Amino acid sequence: MSELGYSAFQDEYYAAVDLGSNSFHMVIVRVLAGSVQIVSKNKQKVRLAAGLGENNTLDAQSIERGLNCLKNFAEKLQDIPARNIKIVATATLRLATNVSDFISPAESILAHKINIISGEEEARQIYLGVAYTSANQGNTLVIDIGGASTEVIVGRDLQPLYLTSLNIGCVTYMERYFSQGSLSQSGFDKAIAHAHTQIDEHRDTFGCFDWQQCLGASGTPQAVVSILVKQGVNDAIRLDYLYDLMRLCVDAKHIDNLSIKGLPASRQAIFPGGLAILIALFQSLDINNMQISGGALREGILYGMLENYQKSDRREQGINQLIARFHIDPSHSKRCQTLAINMCREMCQQSDFCDFDTEVITGAAAALHELGLHIGYKAYHQHGAYILSHVELTGFTTLQRKMITDLVSMHRQEIDLSILDSYQDALRQMLINAMRILRISIILVNRRKDEAVPRGHLLIDSNEVWHLEFEQDMKIAHPLIHTELMHECWLQHKAGWQLVLT
Repeated sequence: MSELGYSAFQDEYYAAVDLGSNSFHMVIVRVLAGSVQIVSKNKQKVRLAAGLGENNTLDAQSIERGLNCLKNFAEKLQDIPARNIKIVATATLRLATNVSDFISPAESILAHKINIISGEEEARQIYLGVAYTSANQGNTLVIDIGGASTEVIVGRDLQPLYLTSLNIGCVTYMERYFSQGSLSQSGFDKAIAHAHTQIDEHRDTFGCFDWQQCLGASGTPQAVVSILVKQGVNDAIRLDYLYDLMRLCVDAKHIDNLSIKGLPASRQAIFPGGLAILIALFQSLDINNMQISGGALREGILYGMLENYQKSDRREQGINQLIARFHIDPSHSKRCQTLAINMCREMCQQSDFCDFDTEVITGAAAALHELGLHIGYKAYHQHGAYILSHVELTGFTTLQRKMITDLVSMHRQEIDLSILDSYQDALRQMLINAMRILRISIILVNRRKDEAVPRGHLLIDSNEVWHLEFEQDMKIAHPLIHTELMHECWLQHKAGWQLVLT
């Protein structure tokens, strides 16, 4: 992103610390030439909310756990300029009546002021963190389930439109409805019912904004996605999956017996509480599916410090950063991306298997399809997919990044559809269409000149046969491209589809 021409934050380090109700987090970034690079992440389970008594007094054991964690954080913070550090505390320290028993020694340890932010400010920062890292389309519903509070926000681009902070959290729900680790259907029923009393008050308001997508910010949603991926399911979170997980919890009877493939060990002790809240949110707000965002509160804090950070399209920034880092030809990348998007739009006008992700992931895969050339030409599609599975791609959700990675791996040579076996049927068909568009586009731009790209259109007939119609006789005007397209017709035929040149 050096093309941004941004000089206010040249080679500086910034740190954000989030003193949450379940975990304390610290993230350190380096800002260079307009690019934000994560250099360190630290997370420690403190479960501060578990130490809140009936009168909201924080017990000594919880205070000690928190201070011991901050002693570890303090060492790294010594190397960051004080002006570039921001530390915030959330729900538990908002509620604690003896908050000074923690804050005073904590500030001494960190040698820095701690800001206890309101629930509304927490919600605003969470939304900004999501918006900065996961570019949205239209109105977006954002949900973050914390240890003692849950933030729900609807916004558009970088602007929150309506937000609320609810006094329901995964740690407090475990203490209240799953006491001593006992798991039962009646416990879930009571937890879900109580969550409804908090959420339903805002249901109509959120509904008025007609949001187009829902993003979950880490925590419980991330744990659910980890479970789905480990079990071979590449899909967004859906209510049916949540009901299945609830049944597994009830069958376990006790938290010590809970064994769900893919559930991180660090989340097990509080997972049922967060799951109950997530189920209530899906039910009350009529959520069809939820994807995972690329950031949350900490990212909102960090980008908030970079007040002059250019707020251009985060997806474009993420793609441009990888183009520069891995020496992709930017002109060719843009040429292929433009053609793929235009052809994708033609396809989506004629196909039932399109949603708002289709153009996004097709365009991104087209822009990054030569990523693997950084390693070598042979099997560069596989090299590119490997790189994408191990680097950050700002502006895209977790599921979108997975889809882009798989498309890059399938953009040339033989078509191996087993790569898509873990996707649900609708997503799988959408990816197949996107992959076909990507492969055709890459062939059409292979002369690497704008003026040498054949002009044509994609038509899909009633029998789902794809027709490529060109303005010129391809055998005469572009014989090499014509030969490659004919080979592609054969490869797609072997995969079970019809592609016809006219």
